[in-house]
Parts: sequence; structure tokens; C-alpha cells
Amino acid sequence: MENVSLSLPPLSESGEVVTFYSYKGGTGRTMALSNLAVLLARQHNSTSPVLMIDWDMEAPGLHHYFDLHEERPGVLELFEACREQLGRRHRSAGTDAATDSAAPEGEALANEVLAAVGWQQYVSRVDQSSQLYLMRSGRFDDTYGERLAAMHWDDLFDSCPALFRCFADLMARHFRYVLVDSRTGRTDSAGICTTLLPRKLVVVFTPNRQSLEGVEALVSRAAAYRSSHEDEQRPLLVYPLPSRIEMGDSTQRAQWRRGAPEQHIIGYQPIFERLMRDCYGLPHVSLDSYFDEVQLQQTRTFAYGEQLAVRMDQGGDRFSLTRTFEAFLDWLGPGYFPWQSAREIHLLSAVADTRHALEQGGGEAGIGARALSQPLARDLNLLGEMYRQEGRLRQAAACFEESLALRQRSMGDDHLDTLTSKSNLAGVLRMQGQLDEAQFLEEGVIAARERMLGPEHLDTLAARANLAATLAQQHRTAEALNIQDSVLDAYLRRFGPEHLLTLACQAARAELLFQRGDIDHARQAQEQVLAARKRTLGAEHADTLRSKTALARTLVVARDLDGARRLLDAVFRAQAGRLGAEHPDTRRTQALLDGVAQQAAALPGAATSPELHQDAAMDDYGDALARPFHLRALTPHTLAGSDPVRGLTPGGMAYVAHKAG
Repeated sequence: MENVSLSLPPLSESGEVVTFYSYKGGTGRTMALSNLAVLLARQHNSTSPVLMIDWDMEAPGLHHYFDLHEERPGVLELFEACREQLGRRHRSAGTDAATDSAAPEGEALANEVLAAVGWQQYVSRVDQSSQLYLMRSGRFDDTYGERLAAMHWDDLFDSCPALFRCFADLMARHFRYVLVDSRTGRTDSAGICTTLLPRKLVVVFTPNRQSLEGVEALVSRAAAYRSSHEDEQRPLLVYPLPSRIEMGDSTQRAQWRRGAPEQHIIGYQPIFERLMRDCYGLPHVSLDSYFDEVQLQQTRTFAYGEQLAVRMDQGGDRFSLTRTFEAFLDWLGPGYFPWQSAREIHLLSAVADTRHALEQGGGEAGIGARALSQPLARDLNLLGEMYRQEGRLRQAAACFEESLALRQRSMGDDHLDTLTSKSNLAGVLRMQGQLDEAQFLEEGVIAARERMLGPEHLDTLAARANLAATLAQQHRTAEALNIQDSVLDAYLRRFGPEHLLTLACQAARAELLFQRGDIDHARQAQEQVLAARKRTLGAEHADTLRSKTALARTLVVARDLDGARRLLDAVFRAQAGRLGAEHPDTRRTQALLDGVAQQAAALPGAATSPELHQDAAMDDYGDALARPFHLRALTPHTLAGSDPVRGLTPGGMAYVAHKAG
């Protein structure tokens, strides 16, 4: 490989340091780093400088992927020079008291040492078609092993704690990406690479207990160090990268990903979900979308030798390693969190691209800008709907507000798409408790839709149902019921009693009765809806589970704890099997079950109240007997906010249609 003198001025914005770590060897860590480095160097018309650093000094091998045979100094020689510079300064400071008082310390000392050493002589260019560079482990002469053994990384850190952090900052000023290949295991050099250097940490593992336990412990230590040391209060984004996945065995692949308790396999996805909850202080983390896309498959072609998949399988079809590496970069490159879904990333990227195009075109004036504002409003609306479903209401409101403003400017206040954005924003405002603002928007939507579509158009009926939900939260239950009854009557005439829209409307009406304290009529309606949904959708459909939970809440107030417990137990088992035991919905149902159990323990003579109105719901009650008791602590008002399934309250009714556009 031809050696070209480096000419790399500082970047306009600092780049990022990314460390690749594996607890055990044989994971394909170096292979993954090499392939990703090639892809990153190709970005932006191959103008992004990328540096690879081989810090796996006991077993260096990164240079083999790039056919680099020159004996050039590298990491070892650079820090030997730093050690020498520090020694000179400490000796000079020790012999001159005046110098000692003015001697640089901390970052100033580290930057002075690094400037004296210079970094360019330790870096080689390894690709003449892109700006891809390598700092190898060192010069592999006869003294390499002896010199490596004499390099005590902990002593070097103690002599200048800021040295490694400043080295990382220096490299990031000249390279868009700095990819560090770390030593395995629990060593001083591995600690430097994973704790002190990076902004992003890629932990490469194979599906086995040793590998998983090792990376889990490493991530916990790195996160704890960053949060507990005053000088290291910097973000650390962690990206798990499963490797050597055998694609031909779907059963084992699923077991090691999701877990198999009967075989004492926890599963790497639950491990990392729990780890990220703990490290980032999040109530819930789902890595479903991430691990659906990011699994490095085992392939015969690349099992031997040092071959770069991204240079061979140029097609990048869905079975190729190249496609997997590209999918991984969708998260790693822009810095998205692993718990962000692929859909969210796609929408965020589309929104960013359209905004950039608008900025390049001079803002939102002109025909071209108006044409761009429509897809931007559409993507913002889709993004807001996704955030609403995930309970991220602040982000949802911001998306809907911007979408609404764009559509009002480009299409007018009464355009159907504008009304959709207005309705969506009103729904989020209601969920946030901004009821007057929601009511104002909803009344405007109703008036416009009645004028343009007619009083019994589905969109008009949905808007009226939304207003009923808002009025109910304002404690205007009688007004809400009148509106809800008119909507239900329209659905019954148009679709009949067992259409899904009719059932959703009836469920919302039952909720209003519950809030008003009309427990008997609420219970009758809920039992009818539950029976119909079980027949139509199945016993474990999400809407059926909502009906079971709503009826359970009513049964608690009706002094039927045993019936409520049986319903909630059925909901919990269905959610645990479909969503997992740690999902927020499952955990909320468990909390309701615990509350019912506590009430039952406090009232040992309590059981159930009179028999059911619908035989089709009997299976969910089992053989619960009717014995009345007094339960003063639980009322419709105290239970109104206890729903464990999003969308149960009138504001989340399934029949409210939010157009995708």
C-alpha cells in the first residue's frame, strides 16, 4: 500500500470515537469494525475521513484486512513517546520549584504532551479511493513484546489522567469517525478503550453465557464510571451487536434472542433491555425493531481469512452481511438509540431531509417549497401518531403542531388533511390534560366536517366521539353521554350491533356510565361488548383485553373482587405471553392484580356479586360465587386512571380514525 503524507485539517465539527469491544475472542469484532469503517468512509462522496485504531495489542490483526505490511509506528510507540514527554516534564518540575508552580496540569498538560509527540507519523492511509486511515498497534520488531510488557497503562493514566480523553478529542477533531478495536477481557487497555475514549460503545458478542455475562459487566462498569467521575460526565451510547448468528437454526436463534426459561436461557434481548433501563434510567426499553435488523449472520464465505464483505457482496440484498452492516449504521451513524424503532428512524430521516431541502430552497415560500411542505406535514403527522401510541405525548404534540401549521399555510384551515392534524393535536392535548384547548379544536373539526362531509360521515362521527371524551374529562358527563348516544345510534343504524366500530362506541359509552357512577348499566354494556369481541376477535385480541380490563374495574366497584381477579389474571397471562413480563402494559395489569389481592386480603369475607348478564363471558369468571361485601376505598373516580391497556378510556377509542396522510 502506497504511503501518502497526511494532510488532514481540523473538521468544522468534531467527529466521534466509537469503541468495539468483545469479552471473548472469536466474535468477529475486528471483522465488523473493518467492514463498517469501509462503509463510513464511502459516505458523503467518500469525503469523510475515518480512522481505525488497533488497540488489541496482544493480538493485533486489523492491518491484515487492508494488506498493510509497512513497519510503521503505532499506538504503542505513540504512548511510549507520551510517557517519555511526561517523564521529562515531571523531572523538570521536580528540580525547579519556580517551574513547578507554573507547570501545566490536567488537560493543558495532556494537550501539550500530545502536541509535542505529534500524531500524523503514526497513521497510514489504507484506501486510495476514500479517506480511510489506520493506526496499527505498533512496529512489530523483535522488541515489540518486551516493550508492550513494559507499558503500564495504569501508571500512564495516573501520571496524566486527562491524556487518553484528550487523545480521543484530538483524533475526533481530524476524523469524522474514530473506530477503536479494543482488547478483550478485563484489562487496563480494555478499560481505557471502553471507558475513557468513546462516545459510542459497540459490544460484539456471540450467543453464549460467557460472552453475554462479560459484555454485560463491562457496560455496567463503563456507565457507572461515566456517571460517578466528575471529569467524565459525558454521554455513552451503547450498541449491542450479536455476531456469528446461525441463520439456519430458527429455533435456537429465537431461544437465545428471546430466552427459553425451560432451558435456563435468559436471552440476549431481555438482558440488554434490562441493562439499558438500568443504565439510562428508563421505565421501559424495547429492542424488538433493533434486533430484527441487527444480527451478524455466520457465513462460510467470510469464515476464513480476512475478507471484507462490503467489498465483495456489492448487491447488499437482505441475505448479505453488507445489508446487515448498513442496517446497523442506520442506528450507529446518526446516533439514534437502539430502542428507537426502524420506523421512527425512517420518519426522522425523511423529516430531516425535507427540512434540509426547504432550507436550501430558501424557506417555505414559492411553489417548490409548498410542494415540499406537504410530504413534511404527512411525515410529521405519522411520526406524531407513532409517538402518541408509545405514550410520548410531548413529542407527539410537537409533531402535530408543526404538521398543522404547515397544512394551514399550504392547504387552508378547512382542508381534510388540515382537519386530521387538528384532530390529532386535540387528542394529544386531551391526554395531557389541556382540555379547553382540545375542546376548541374538536368543535372546529366537527363544524368543518359536518359542513363538508355531512353529519353522519365516519370522520364526523369520530370527531363528535372525540368531543364526548373531552367533555367527560371535564366532568360534563351528561353532555358527553348525549353526544355518545347519538354517535352510537348512527353506528347501529349503519352497521348493526356487532360491527367493530359499534362495539368500540358502545365500550366508550360504558366508560362514561362508569365515570358517572351508573355501575349496573356500565357492567351490562361491558359484558355485551366483551362477549361480542370474544366471538369476533378472539379471547386474547388487544380490544378483547381492553374489554376485560374495563369490566374488571367495574367489578371491583361492584364488590366482585374474585370476578375482577379472574379477568385481570386472564389479561395478564395473555399480555405476558404476547408482550413479555416486563412490558408496561403487563406490569400495569400486574399492579392492578396486586391491588385486588390486597383488597381481598383486607376483606376476607368478600367474594362476588350477582351472576353475569352474558353467558359468553362466563369463561373469564370461572366458578366465582356471589357474596356481597363493602369496598369503600375503590370507586369509579379512584379507578378512572388505572387502566393498564392504553386506549381504554374514551379518548383512546379504537373507532377514532386518524388518517395516515
